[in-house]
Amino acid sequence: FSGNTLQCQGHLPNRVGGNTMSRNNVLLKVILLGDGGVGKSSLMNRYVTDRFDSQSFHTIGVEFLNRDLEVDGRPVTLQIWDTAGQERFKSLRTPFYRGADCCLLTFAVNDLQSFLNLSCWKKEFMFYSDVKEPESFPFVVLGNKVDMERREVGEDEARAWCEENGCCPYFETSAKDDTNVTAAFEAAVRVVLAAEDQIGHALLGSTIDLHGNRKTSRGSCC
Repeated sequence: FSGNTLQCQGHLPNRVGGNTMSRNNVLLKVILLGDGGVGKSSLMNRYVTDRFDSQSFHTIGVEFLNRDLEVDGRPVTLQIWDTAGQERFKSLRTPFYRGADCCLLTFAVNDLQSFLNLSCWKKEFMFYSDVKEPESFPFVVLGNKVDMERREVGEDEARAWCEENGCCPYFETSAKDDTNVTAAFEAAVRVVLAAEDQIGHALLGSTIDLHGNRKTSRGSCC
């Protein structure tokens, strides 16, 4: 990839404490997916650099930025991948779905078609990401551009879609006005950490003997 296609910004300053990623940080990879023009790049840049550029161009291929943060007392390095929404870039973006910890499905509230396409984006991600447990993989849905006066998608309609698709957390955002941007990304971190904690507790609650039979640990608490 050329520098215009894949941009690594992992050297950006830590906005929490000013330090680079430590060995104790949890590295989480999140993917922004959605139609071109819904504001994925603007959301990523607003969250990482606290800037908004109304003249930004469509992403070509993929880009990613890093941000260090602390969520509920746990240090995290969030690696945010922004993908091109146009169909002609499909072969460039899909290889980067693998290894993702969370997917942020994004549409614009003033663009009904971008909302209707969420199901297609979810299916594409699940097909190419090769996640081990698709039923429990965490998604967060973002209804962006709430600063626009004209809406084509109501909040109730969006929340109903989330309920029908695994009870995904839903946030109405604006990269321009910085509405709910931080809350949305931190929610993504929390759902991932919560899922990992559940897996950890399940593993602690059982042991495996030399013959491969699982035994419940007597010291575990339910």
